[in-house]
Amino acid sequence: MWDLRAICDACAEGIRREEDRRTREQSPYGVDALDELTLHTVLRDGLTAEGFNVLAEQRYPHYRSRARRSEGDRCDIVLAPPGAAHLLDPLEAETLFGHRGANPADALWLEVKIARQFALTDGVAGPGSQYASQLLASAIADVRKLAQDQSIEFAALVLLLFAESVEIATHDLGAWMNRCLDKQLPVNAPFTSAVNINDRIGNTTCMVACVPVGRGDD
Repeated sequence: MWDLRAICDACAEGIRREEDRRTREQSPYGVDALDELTLHTVLRDGLTAEGFNVLAEQRYPHYRSRARRSEGDRCDIVLAPPGAAHLLDPLEAETLFGHRGANPADALWLEVKIARQFALTDGVAGPGSQYASQLLASAIADVRKLAQDQSIEFAALVLLLFAESVEIATHDLGAWMNRCLDKQLPVNAPFTSAVNINDRIGNTTCMVACVPVGRGDD
């Protein structure tokens, strides 16, 4: 139902456009210096520009029936089927508008994780001290979160790897995939797209990887 190749390319194009904009403005900082929430916006803009129906920070289906809408984990980006302005809201099931919206099972749930080989720390560029943990802890935790919600049919992790070279990013993505498989996580071969970025703090590429995530065990 969902074309993850096209979704990966749309995310990469969003990164490319933002990097190009910063280059034209002669910004001292590139797209690799942006914080995670800003990068979410960049990805959403890229997906929207390619015609995807983008919803931001939706509660996981497991939590959507809770009366307080502030409760429960939220997914970074959700793509709804064409024409759906929002997802079905179980809290409005008995109301006049309860039937309106897309079934969460028909949506694509995307968690976003960023890993930087080189990063800014207190405004100073250097090796990213959290690079390994961003890959081995945070990204794997997001895979588990997606896999464990049994109401989700379609899910993927969007991993942004900022690295010194395409070769390093490719190697580290492969090592990360092997770690996921060793842990018996339900991931499949990623779709990837590399974006060249100007070397401002040590990174010259952003590897965008869209990793399909299946259901985990009940």
